[in-house]
Amino acid sequence: MSTNGSAPMSQLQWVAPGPGQWNLDRSHVNRPATPISQHIQSTCTAPGTRRGFAEIGAPLDAVDFAFVNGLTYTRIRPLIAPNKAATKVPPLPLLKLAVRVHPAMRRRAATAARAMEERPWRQVLVEWSRPGGLRDQYEQANLALQDVDLAALADAEVVAHVHRVVEHAKAMWQEHFRLHIYDLGPIGMLLHSAVGWGLEVSEVVPLLEGASPSTSEAERVLRRVRDAVEAAGARPTTLDELRAVSPVIAADVDAFLRLRGHLVVSRYDIDGLTLAAASDVLVSTILSARDARERAASAMTALAAKTDAVRERVPADARGRFDELLGEARASMDLRDDNGPHTVEWPLGLLRLALLELGRRMVASGRAHRAEHALELAIDEVDVALEGGGPTADELAARQQWRATVDIDDAPRRLGDLEPPPPLEVLPGPLAQIVGMVQKVMAEAGLDGEVRTTGLNGVGVGERTYRGTARLASSPEEALEQLAPGEVLVVPCTTPAFNMVLAMAGAVVTAEGGALSHAAVLARELGIPAVVGAPRALHDIPDGATVEVDPVAGVVRVIG
Repeated sequence: MSTNGSAPMSQLQWVAPGPGQWNLDRSHVNRPATPISQHIQSTCTAPGTRRGFAEIGAPLDAVDFAFVNGLTYTRIRPLIAPNKAATKVPPLPLLKLAVRVHPAMRRRAATAARAMEERPWRQVLVEWSRPGGLRDQYEQANLALQDVDLAALADAEVVAHVHRVVEHAKAMWQEHFRLHIYDLGPIGMLLHSAVGWGLEVSEVVPLLEGASPSTSEAERVLRRVRDAVEAAGARPTTLDELRAVSPVIAADVDAFLRLRGHLVVSRYDIDGLTLAAASDVLVSTILSARDARERAASAMTALAAKTDAVRERVPADARGRFDELLGEARASMDLRDDNGPHTVEWPLGLLRLALLELGRRMVASGRAHRAEHALELAIDEVDVALEGGGPTADELAARQQWRATVDIDDAPRRLGDLEPPPPLEVLPGPLAQIVGMVQKVMAEAGLDGEVRTTGLNGVGVGERTYRGTARLASSPEEALEQLAPGEVLVVPCTTPAFNMVLAMAGAVVTAEGGALSHAAVLARELGIPAVVGAPRALHDIPDGATVEVDPVAGVVRVIG
């Protein structure tokens, strides 16, 4: 990672991290990652996706993450010759023959045919949600690390604990991406098939609304606390005042924080905010929580009508298939949104907690200026952080300063040699379906490097126009600090954990993302109007301006 002061991105070297085409991920990330986060992602994304692709028979090796100047670049590695750039498509007859005779492709074709028949994602959904299943297992593993009394540990024990949490975060990161093959796969399959039937993605994705109770669960819990506060006639402004309203409220808040307090809620990195460290945000969120019951009831009625209207446009002989795919996509939505908090946001929050304890000891020994500077350590610097021989306090401060201030707007969207996607017509039916599914997910999640909109135009979410005051933030942390209830949140991107604080927003606008991005999912599930992926949002919308968010037209208008 570069640490050369506050050099702008345009002055840095941009070299592809390997052969092939690498696409910049701007839908999840809006600043260079910390060194340990880079280590986790670059070593664990490919193994997780590789396992998932093999399990469903995808003719792909893996999705790879690599970092250039701290920014995330992704590449889909082909199954055959993954370390060689496929800069042009071979003649179609030759390619079709290779697909059918290559041993690895033949094995994947057989696996894909079984997957299309057996639908393995159904079993994964059961494995995740059943009592004692994967969700419960990961929750207990996170709680075991969270319950360690860090202050009581000796210095060497703190270092060992940091490494233990890193290994846990790496295992969970791999599992996160393996599970994504199963939770995003059915959604991608629905969208890929829908396009073949002449439907638009923009009319199919809204049919997934209400399928993710995990996304709105936090809002329901916080609304119950708000109702109790209002019934007591209290007006708390701090977390201590909130707890003091009643023992029942105190117990609800403590239970909420035990399971959600250490999730990073602002970014996919260890330097993100957690609710346990931002109690004022939690109090504001509780007091702004909305009653979703009436909205949910009306949404379900509207959903049935929308589904019928879209279904009528599907060819008659494909409507049974449409019903099946829609049902599986809706079933997978909850896993998609429950996956991240347990396998990414919570483990990263626990790693943050451990490193901050190490940082406090570094400050006490004069090896850091601030405890949070320990978040800038590389994995091989942790062992010597308290002993010397690693980066100086000034060097750690410079790393944080550079990451926080560097302008990433001019970072290239693509690096390396352009790799055209394989033509689906040369693949046997099941393989073509799976490749089309992956391509559609990457595109609609904003991971393929394409910019499909201009200006203040983007993907609209919702059916009602909202007018309010725009609150801009170059970082999610800044947004959480400045957003007032009812304002229009304008940010580069969001993470799934924003469901704990997004209740305050009247509407949401992001510069990055697509129909399957987290911003779109959160807005849809919480009933918040949004325009997602409006490239000029942070440039053309003045902070404090009155704006109109029109999700039907997919545009944001600056009123005054």
